[in-house]
Amino acid sequence: MDRRQQKTRTAIFTAFSTLLSEKSYSKITVQEIIDSANVGRTTFYAHFETKDDLLKALCEELFGHIISSAADCTHTHGLYSEGRVPDSVFCHLLQHLKENNRHILDLLSCENNEIFLRYFKDSLNKLVQIQFVEQKRNRNSLLPTDFLINHISSSFVEMVLWWIKGGQKQSPEELDQYFRFVMEPIL
Repeated sequence: MDRRQQKTRTAIFTAFSTLLSEKSYSKITVQEIIDSANVGRTTFYAHFETKDDLLKALCEELFGHIISSAADCTHTHGLYSEGRVPDSVFCHLLQHLKENNRHILDLLSCENNEIFLRYFKDSLNKLVQIQFVEQKRNRNSLLPTDFLINHISSSFVEMVLWWIKGGQKQSPEELDQYFRFVMEPIL
């Protein structure tokens, strides 16, 4: 994708995110997105076939970025002295959420949050799979892998919602500690 296409895509994402923070997804029209992004209808449809495709692309971009950044051991925000994030990938993820780049916390707590929470959880499933299943860590053999992945991801999402609703009083390190304290007996 060239720079011009990327700039257009970013404008559409920004316009869409802004509209989502103001009103329900079902009430947003493609025309409103086009007007807000200041692009033509043909340009919009060159990038996205439908509003649903735009939503999916936005979520993949947001959560793909945040999950891949959390899994990237070189992207540590100075949190880890060794530059590795072996047991604290969740802390690293929480740090990215706290930075609230691209207004991700706003989207997770807005009126349309069920859409974003579903995509967030799906992205988390991939991270949990990589961190726990593919690493062949010791885990409770009585639990089916897909159940374990779903449980860990769902618990993390609920913890993030609790954190957002509570005004983000806890640091990422404290939340990571809470989460691991609850999860380690399961694993």
